Parts: sequence; structure tokens; C-alpha cells
Amino acid sequence: MAAAKVSAIVLAQNEADQIQDCLNTLDWADERLVIDGFSVDGTPQLDLAGARLIQRHFTNFAEQRDAALRLASHDWVLFVDADERIPIALRDEIQTRVGCEPVVGYRVPRHNRILGRWMRGTGWAPDFQFRIMDRRRASYDFDRPVHELVVATGDVGQLNHPIEHFSYGTVREFRFRQRRYAELVAEGLFRTRTRRRRTAIILQPIREFWRRLVVLKGYRDGAIGVLLAALMAEHEWWVQRGLRARWRGDDKVLSP
Repeated sequence: MAAAKVSAIVLAQNEADQIQDCLNTLDWADERLVIDGFSVDGTPQLDLAGARLIQRHFTNFAEQRDAALRLASHDWVLFVDADERIPIALRDEIQTRVGCEPVVGYRVPRHNRILGRWMRGTGWAPDFQFRIMDRRRASYDFDRPVHELVVATGDVGQLNHPIEHFSYGTVREFRFRQRRYAELVAEGLFRTRTRRRRTAIILQPIREFWRRLVVLKGYRDGAIGVLLAALMAEHEWWVQRGLRARWRGDDKVLSP
């Protein structure tokens, strides 16, 4: 059975400093498609190395990815973030396996570099992402607007070689993005009518710190693991605050 043609899709939102390097590692794909959320940093004006550019207003990650599935030219789709790279070994595995096995998609391991260090735990290792799928058999759950959930009708395989993720160069960047994600998580919880006790705003961050540092072996990352566990506890505090504000009908739901 011949390998399938693959559309590589990159979601872009002010990624001018990253996207060209990302696209260069996708030059083997049968199509490169950039879905741009009307960036204001000059991303749409860049030479995108032959990639097809479509602009679509960003609502949330799940809706943006689901729309991208319909805009691709080929049925097999690979999603890559602008700060990710596809190494040669993963490229070769995709070209060898995709379309040749009785599965509707693949989870791919991801190596994460955060604050200048390749992670060994803290929730970023191991880190499998559902990024390759047959769009005829997959869709995104809109109740998960961030940290998206793929709904697939069929068996899902797993690739061996990792995506490389160059993420969060500074604590300031980490906190800014996690604050943004927290609002999307809170919105998803509210959509599913999730309620939490009043004590959750205190207890959930404590649990998250313990989960990251101990359960997910953040201690293996040393001081950075402790720092990231604390920052994710802060993220959880923003989630609970945002959820509580939505149940109150508070017009002052905080945004990044």
C-alpha cells in the first residue's frame, strides 16, 4: 500500500519569528497550509516558502483546528505548531507509515525545551500528542477549547520518533501564555456546566503543584521543575477564578 499524501498545517497567531523555521522542516509535505488568525506582527506578509495561507479569525484552538481539517487539500493531516520542528527521522517515519496501516491517526511523542532545558518530567515528558489523523474519521471536541481533544472513529497508532518543541524561553512568556490558556480552560469547564467548591481556588492549585512536582516527576527537572510546578499552580488558580467568575455572571472575567 502506498503512503498517503499529507497536508501539514500550522496554526499561526503572531508567529513571525518562528514560522519560517517550522515550515522549512515541512518541505517534504504534499501541502503546507498556514491558518493565520489575522496576525499583526507581519506573519501574513512573510515569504512562507510556498505554503498556502488562509486567514481565519481565531476563536479557540479546537475550533481553529477543526476548521483547518476542512480546508486541507488531502485527507491525511499533520498539525505542527509554529514553535515545533519535524526532525528527519520523524519525517521518514511519517512517509513510511501514514496511510499504510489500519489506523485513523497517530499519537506522536514530543520533546519539550522550556526555559532552555529539555524536560524530563513535570508533565512535559513523556508527552504524546494526537497530531496526525485522517480527517474523514476525526474531529475536535469544542468543549475542550485548549489542550484539544480529538474524537476519532477507529484505532489510533503511535509513532516512535518525536516532534521537537522549542517553547517558553522566559518566565514572563510562560506566565502570559498560561494566563491565556487558563481563560480557555475555564470557558471549557463552564460550557460543560462544571461546578467547583469554594475551596477549589485554594486546594486545586496545591494539588496541581504536588501533581507536577511529585506525581509527574518534576523533581527530575531540578530547580526548573519546582519553578514550573509553582507556575502551573498559579495557572490553576486562574482557572478556578475564571470559572467562579463565569458562574457569578461577572462581566469582569479576567483576560490576559
